Amino acid sequence: MPFVRGDFAVYVPRGASLIDFRPILFIVGILLCTLSIGMFIPALVDLYYGQRDWIVFSAASFVSLFVGGALIMMNRMDNLKINSRQAFILTTLSWLVLTAASALPFAFSDLDMSYTDAFFEAMSGISTTGSTVIVGLDTAPQGILLWRALLQWLGGIGIIVMAIAVMPMLRVGGMQLFRMENSDKSDKAFPRATQIAMGIAMLYLSFTGLWAIMLWWAGMTPFDAIAHSMTTIATGGFSTKDASIGHYDSATIDVIITLGMATGALPFILYLQMLRGQGRALFRDSQVRWFITIAVSIVVGLALWHSETNNVDFLYALRFTSFNIVSVMTGTGYATTDYGLWGPFAVTVFFFVMFIGGCAGSTTCGVKIFRLQVLYEIAKIQLSHMLRPHGVFIAYYNRKPLSEDVTESVLSFFFLFVFCFVVLAAALGAMGLDFITAVSSAGTAIANVGPGLGPIVGPSGNFATLPDGAKWLMSIGMLIGRLEVFTVLVLLFPAFWRD
Repeated sequence: MPFVRGDFAVYVPRGASLIDFRPILFIVGILLCTLSIGMFIPALVDLYYGQRDWIVFSAASFVSLFVGGALIMMNRMDNLKINSRQAFILTTLSWLVLTAASALPFAFSDLDMSYTDAFFEAMSGISTTGSTVIVGLDTAPQGILLWRALLQWLGGIGIIVMAIAVMPMLRVGGMQLFRMENSDKSDKAFPRATQIAMGIAMLYLSFTGLWAIMLWWAGMTPFDAIAHSMTTIATGGFSTKDASIGHYDSATIDVIITLGMATGALPFILYLQMLRGQGRALFRDSQVRWFITIAVSIVVGLALWHSETNNVDFLYALRFTSFNIVSVMTGTGYATTDYGLWGPFAVTVFFFVMFIGGCAGSTTCGVKIFRLQVLYEIAKIQLSHMLRPHGVFIAYYNRKPLSEDVTESVLSFFFLFVFCFVVLAAALGAMGLDFITAVSSAGTAIANVGPGLGPIVGPSGNFATLPDGAKWLMSIGMLIGRLEVFTVLVLLFPAFWRD
């Protein structure tokens, strides 16, 4: 049937409903304009250091500003409101459009990257994955290095806001547990969502500045300290060096960054509550306690094994184990050594650790701690039912009963997460990648970790040698993992586009 609006007639298939894209495009336009402003920062840095790429950043900024401004002008509305279907489209579309625009400086820089490589690098940045195809970071232009860090920094704060404001509303993967409007007023860090967003932004900026100062004090140059502070708090993992943090070979830097990665992996809303006078809010949360317990247990256990098996000093083993386990567990992806050389047991541990992730409302990715808690509660209830079939058992999270829709959402998320991982690994294997490379590349993409395993994509390698098809598949995997699986896959469901 035709739908007439103004001078245009749009054909709407039977059973489908027309979705108003004006608010979606309007917001995408605002995001593009914001991104264009961000491009001026590396342009100024390149101009300061005498690099020619300042022209590339300026041109890309102008293109993004022009397109974003056009979208704003053409889709202005008096009353901007979006429903859940529009929110799903907006979330995925904004990530794709911003990635496409962010790839322009890479594609036209002196690095002479193909657009496939540029898109992969940009998606890895915005999704805070940390996988890279750039060889020769030590000699790369400062503007490009800062742009990579800035993308991860923006992606980190973007996912925090989404986790607090958007995903609970869309009931994505059990995130409705953290819906702010369902909390009592006393449980809120601030009474209004805008104040929460501003509070998180200021806190995020403060953490970044604090870690930059500490890294500068520890021996990094001011430029490296700023770049690494942004990618540490964002748990992104982009470094300015090919050898990552291992380039500095400093125990002090290792400790500072380990603490920074752990800080980025905890719920930012709880930091705000602590600043508002609830001093114990952070450690009362069961997510935080589980995260710390799991991380410490794995670190100590693997350090003891590494010390005994590979005959190294325990404190030495503890230093490298704690840094790299926290890096992989939080999805940051920094490396100080090639842990793939420690032995098969260590490789197995690192492979499974990459899927854990951090807490909801943090900058991390992966399955996330709260879902592991819900799965544990479900399993415990099932075992109790087997022992006492007529008993009544209730699953709890943070001392509150879990609703059925939360448990269903978490189970569905876990199934789809594993399903996407298997499909992606099989597709990469079909492109000629060996088993370790294919499986670890799929895992690092869907869990947004960064380095994989093995000699090709492990901590001492990168993704430059992978075929273009594999890079596009991994880019899709990064997007699916970053947006919590459901947000992307729901767009492929025919019922989404029908009434």
